[in-house]
Amino acid sequence: MKHRRGKKSGNKIVSILLLIVFLGAAGYIYTAPEFERVSPKVESQENIFWNRTDPLRLQLSDNVALKHFELILSDGAQSLIVGQGDFDKDTKEQTLLVKYPKSKTLNPKASTLQLKVSVNDNSMWNFFQGNKTVKKIQIKVDSKRPNVNVLANSYSITQGGSALVVFQANDENLDELYVEADGKKFKVEPYKQSGYYATLLAWPFDKSTFNAKIIATDKAKNKRVTDIPFYLKNHKYKVSWIKARDKFIDGKITDLASSNPEYTSITDRLDKLRAINETMRLKNEDKIHTLAKNVSTEILKHWKMKKFYPLKNGARVASYGDERHYYYKTKDNEVSKSYHVGYDLASTKMASIKSSNAGKVVYANENGIYGNMPMIDHGLGLYSLYGHCSQLLVKEGDEVKAGQVIAKTGRTGLALGDHLHFGLLVQGIEVRPIEWFDAGWIKTNIDNVFKAADKIILGE
Repeated sequence: MKHRRGKKSGNKIVSILLLIVFLGAAGYIYTAPEFERVSPKVESQENIFWNRTDPLRLQLSDNVALKHFELILSDGAQSLIVGQGDFDKDTKEQTLLVKYPKSKTLNPKASTLQLKVSVNDNSMWNFFQGNKTVKKIQIKVDSKRPNVNVLANSYSITQGGSALVVFQANDENLDELYVEADGKKFKVEPYKQSGYYATLLAWPFDKSTFNAKIIATDKAKNKRVTDIPFYLKNHKYKVSWIKARDKFIDGKITDLASSNPEYTSITDRLDKLRAINETMRLKNEDKIHTLAKNVSTEILKHWKMKKFYPLKNGARVASYGDERHYYYKTKDNEVSKSYHVGYDLASTKMASIKSSNAGKVVYANENGIYGNMPMIDHGLGLYSLYGHCSQLLVKEGDEVKAGQVIAKTGRTGLALGDHLHFGLLVQGIEVRPIEWFDAGWIKTNIDNVFKAADKIILGE
C-alpha cells in the first residue's frame, strides 16, 4: 500500500513538473520576439484604377521583418503570378512595383482585374510559418486620357500681367485639373456648366519667360497636357537707386522696428534697414500671398469687372514692378534691395478710397510695412489690396459693393507721405494694376474671352 501511494505521489510530481514546463514554454512562445503575432501590412486601397502602362505601387511593411510575398493577377477567368520572392534579411519595409504582364494569359480587353497580395513575415508563430496577410485589390482598367479643349483665351499676356483662359475638360474618372505656368499651379474654377472651367493667370514681373498649359490627370494617372496659345509681351521695369538717409532710418525704419519685438534689439542702422525693408517686407508679402490664393469651387455663372479707380483724381507717385536699390552715402555702397509690387496714388490728405468692384473683405488690419491694409476677394482668384491707410471703414468678412468707401489714405507702415499703395493679385501673384485701370483692356482680355466661350458652351 505504501508503494502504491509513493508511486501516485511521484506521478503527481511529474505531472506538476510537466505542467510547469508546458506553461513556461507557452509563456515563452507568447512573449518571445521570435513568436510575435503581428501580421504584415499591405498599404493600398481596395479599389483602384490602373492604366496598365505605369506600374502599380504596393507598400509592404512588418514590425519585425518581412519574409515572402506572392502576387496573383486575375481577369476573372484566368490568373497569373506576376511577382513572388523572398525579402532580404531584416527588411521591415519594401515597395513593390507591379507591371502588367507581357504574357497573353490574361484578356487584354478586360476592364476589371483583381490583384491578390499574399505576404508572410519572419515570425516563428503559426508552426514556424509566420504571420500572413492576404489582400485582394479590385482594379478598374482605364487607359484613356482626359479630354481637354481650349474654348477661348486672351490673345496675349504681358510680363507682370494677367490673362484669362476658358476651357473644357472631362473624364469620368477625372482626379486632378489645374493650369501650370512655369512651375506655378493655378487653380481652376467651374464655369457655366459641368465640364467647363475658367482660370485667371499671372506672369510674374521678375520672370522673363512664360509658358502656360492645362494639365488634366485621371485616377488611373492618364495625363493630358494642353498648351494655351498666348502671344508673349516682355516688359522692362524701372530700376531705381535710392539714397538711404539717416533721417529715414532713424524715423520710419526705427518706428517700424520698435513696433515688433523681432526687430527691437537691432541697433545698427543698416542692419535695421535691411530687417525692415527685406525681412519684414517678405513676411508681410507672404501673408498677402497666402490670403490671395483661395479660389471658389462653386460653378461661376457670371464674372464682370469694371475698371479699378480706387482714388478720385489720384496721381501716380510710384509704379508697379520697380526694382529699388538702396545705397548709403555713396552709390557704390548698396545696402538693401526690394521690389515695389503695387501702384502708388496720391490726391488729398485722408482721401476716400473706394472699392471699384464688389467683393468680400478677407483682411482688414495692420500688416507691417503696408500699414493699415484692407484686402478684398473679387472672385476668380483676383484680389485687391489698399496699403498705408489712416482709417479702415470695413472689417474682415464684410461684403462690399462697387463704389463703396472702404478706407482713408494715410502714411501708416513704410510710407513717408499720405498716399495709397494699390495692389492687385491673381492667385497670390502680384499683377500690373495698370491693365485693370483700363476698361479697354478688360473688355478685350476678359469680357470678350467669356463671350467667345459662352457661344460654344451655350450654343449661341
